[in-house]
Amino acid sequence: MLYEVYPKYDINFVQGDGCYVIDDQGQRYLDCYGGHAVISLGHNHPNYIAAVKDQIEQLGFYSNSVNMPLQEQLAERVNQVAGIKDYQLFMCNSGAEANENALKLASHYTERKKILAFGKGFHGRMTACCSATDNPKIHTELNRQIDTKLVALNDKHATEEELKTKEYAAVIIEPIQGIGGMREAEDSFLRDLQSYCKASGTFLIMDEVQSGFGRSGDFFAYQHSGIRPDIITSAKGMGNGFPVGAVWVNPDHKPQKGILGSTFGGNQLACRAALAVVDTIDADHLLEHVRQLGLWLYRELETLDDVQKVTGRGLMLGIHFDFPIKALREHMLFEEKVFLGSSSDPNVIRFLPPLTIKKEQLQLAVEAMKRALNTVKIGIA
Repeated sequence: MLYEVYPKYDINFVQGDGCYVIDDQGQRYLDCYGGHAVISLGHNHPNYIAAVKDQIEQLGFYSNSVNMPLQEQLAERVNQVAGIKDYQLFMCNSGAEANENALKLASHYTERKKILAFGKGFHGRMTACCSATDNPKIHTELNRQIDTKLVALNDKHATEEELKTKEYAAVIIEPIQGIGGMREAEDSFLRDLQSYCKASGTFLIMDEVQSGFGRSGDFFAYQHSGIRPDIITSAKGMGNGFPVGAVWVNPDHKPQKGILGSTFGGNQLACRAALAVVDTIDADHLLEHVRQLGLWLYRELETLDDVQKVTGRGLMLGIHFDFPIKALREHMLFEEKVFLGSSSDPNVIRFLPPLTIKKEQLQLAVEAMKRALNTVKIGIA
């Protein structure tokens, strides 16, 4: 018997094919959700399959008690492709683990315990990162003991005033809030935030768990602002479905043996999966593809009836309506066979397709959305 914590649709996917998933009845669905923005290369991408198959035939797992050249190779490739010179890599298994370890490191280096985070942000369901998540429904007495303050995103004055106290170990922020409805941190805000953090001796953590690895059209979404954070976290699209997370630490901060650890983190299969993603992003020029296609999709979505605004960048877009999108999302899934995402804002529907999706496929999704809006409006009326 399962411990039921997930609200689920009554669908059983059994196969993937590029930007499509297929259920146990043989029905194909255009995947514009990617299982929470995880599927970056598409389902069953040949580069990914070949890399994982080759590695499992050699060695699937050994722990970090021995040398791991694949970890070093991955660090070098991401540093090169992303342009994050000399950042140090620590590998784990998920976004929540990455953020939990990032907050621990900030406290270790600063010898402080307070955390500053932002309204509508989501950083995971573990203890410290849960305290920085703006969702009281998932909080418990354990994580409420952590001294965390939330301020409004892009509120420079409130942020500066808090950091002036020099009490905070870390500021953690998503450059594009995923679950929060694709709300963006303004470039000028991120630049000022970096200045406030430096002045107060506070670690700046960029949570790129959802926005990283090319989804915004930059390798990491914060790079649009030109800053250089203390720590970057990543997961989701990093492994194209293989569980992998990472903490990227600014080279200004020297490591200490034993401060972090993970049995499964950075295992051979995880490294090969992530290397397949990075190499394909580079070889297939996916960053430019995402920038161009995302701009086209943004403009197309803006023209739809009843759309108040579109937010986000690249293939990480939120469509804002003045009505709850639950019925619209279900109609898109069950009638139009297009899988889209929801958010903590009940009026926002999310586009998070594989980075390899083609314009023709997105055009199908846009046309389906037009039909669905007409049908759902009639139903509501």
